[in-house]
Amino acid sequence: MLQIKNISFTYIENPVIENVSFEIAKGQHIAVIGESGCGKSTLLKLLYGLYDLDNGEILYNDEPILGPKFNLIPGKDYIKYLAQDFDLMPYITVEENVGKFLSNIYKDKKKVRVQELLEMVEMTEFAKVKAKYLSGGQQQRVALARVLALEPEILLLDEPFSQIDSFRKNSLRRNLFNYFKKKEITCIIATHDSTEALSFSDETIVLQNGKLIVKENSKELYLNPPSYYVASLFGEVNELKRSHFEDLDDTDGTLIIYPHQLKVVEEGNITVIVKQSYFKGNHYLIKAAFERKAIFFEHHSELELNQEVSLSFIR
Repeated sequence: MLQIKNISFTYIENPVIENVSFEIAKGQHIAVIGESGCGKSTLLKLLYGLYDLDNGEILYNDEPILGPKFNLIPGKDYIKYLAQDFDLMPYITVEENVGKFLSNIYKDKKKVRVQELLEMVEMTEFAKVKAKYLSGGQQQRVALARVLALEPEILLLDEPFSQIDSFRKNSLRRNLFNYFKKKEITCIIATHDSTEALSFSDETIVLQNGKLIVKENSKELYLNPPSYYVASLFGEVNELKRSHFEDLDDTDGTLIIYPHQLKVVEEGNITVIVKQSYFKGNHYLIKAAFERKAIFFEHHSELELNQEVSLSFIR
């Protein structure tokens, strides 16, 4: 059990993390999302012990995780942290970087482990290449392999797939998160990518201005976002008055509606004017004007500029 109890942290004068508390069970995968500057990266650094807390405490199995005032070398053996700068050694090879923290006593076992990890991140053909000659995405894959070398109990990942090509990212994420589950590695990932929250995380934590807004099952959070801010972290979103939809039981307040929940019909609840059509592959994302505000909905084909269409809300 990882326990975070009322932690706060301030850079110079500005609070970055304020009274944050939550618990994570062994083997859980947690996504931390929020707008840039909300405190995601700082939270991971605090969990690793890179900074000293202003208040509160962090416990793992009832043992405190302390900052640099108490530890000359930050971190614990059971925690690995992957920062956004990767921290590879540029003048040694890929396989040497991955095996850096593995013992040389059993060289055959070390070789097998390094090979296994390079296969997992699809970097075997670059084993003898020095890290400085790799692209950003390749370096990121090597860094992922290195933090897994000693198979940590807790893995802290800060935007771990941000520089990896989309065609490789999807399979790599599936392979890695399946591996984490199989090995019961607790994983906390700070990300801007909603796919990593929805597809690979058991729960999602939302931060705003250093405060924990919500910690919830990822699917439930998407289906029932508590606010426009939370919903907007998963993509385009609309906020409309409930009174626009006469078929609702309660017409007071507002509705948070994703684009796929609005459908073009002959006689709908609202009429909008098309302003832009964006091709998304299997559908178009349509930007329209409604009551002097932008509204987004999905449609199977492109719509003409300034065309009037009627929309209904599909739950």
